[in-house]
Amino acid sequence: MKYFSLQLYVAVFLLLLSSNLHAQQPVTVSVFNESTTIPFTTFLNTPMHPGVQIGTEFEGKMKNHFRIYPTVSIGYMFHKKLFQGLYANAELGVDYETKAGINIKTKLGLGYLHTFATQQEYQFNGSTYESKGDRGNARIMPSLTIGLGYDLHKNDPQSTEIFFLYQSWIEYPYSPGFIPLMSHTNVHLGTKFYPLKAK
Repeated sequence: MKYFSLQLYVAVFLLLLSSNLHAQQPVTVSVFNESTTIPFTTFLNTPMHPGVQIGTEFEGKMKNHFRIYPTVSIGYMFHKKLFQGLYANAELGVDYETKAGINIKTKLGLGYLHTFATQQEYQFNGSTYESKGDRGNARIMPSLTIGLGYDLHKNDPQSTEIFFLYQSWIEYPYSPGFIPLMSHTNVHLGTKFYPLKAK
């Protein structure tokens, strides 16, 4: 009976998901390089700290080539000697769409980040050091993003878009009493596509 109930819940979830996709809900996917750096002072930094993000855009308003729209996304990043993190964020995007299919993009966002140490941590118990479990740390991550997109089929409102984004964001609180916040940049390369196009 429990197995049947689980199947029913999964079927309902997939039905709702497919109906949303049929309603022209796009999917955005990007890979990115994360860096701890002062925003707009550097571009593509090494060593690489990889990340991946997936999300969607909601229907917005279009006027005089400007499109205003909300987005939501989730992601994961791995900074080898510092942290690995899972996040969810919401952004308000503004695109200026040209007749050539090039989109000038900006986004203002706010997200939640949960970070975990990438190396074993120890705690002093009075006489010796003991291995410390890592439950992670909760952060907020306000962000500002600029970039460019290109519609592969400029006359199709459901065109696949390839985009390149430079995202600056703040990790807060970082180390209370020592360093209150840490600035980061993510350089994204990704695509927006419609899994189920309207007929």
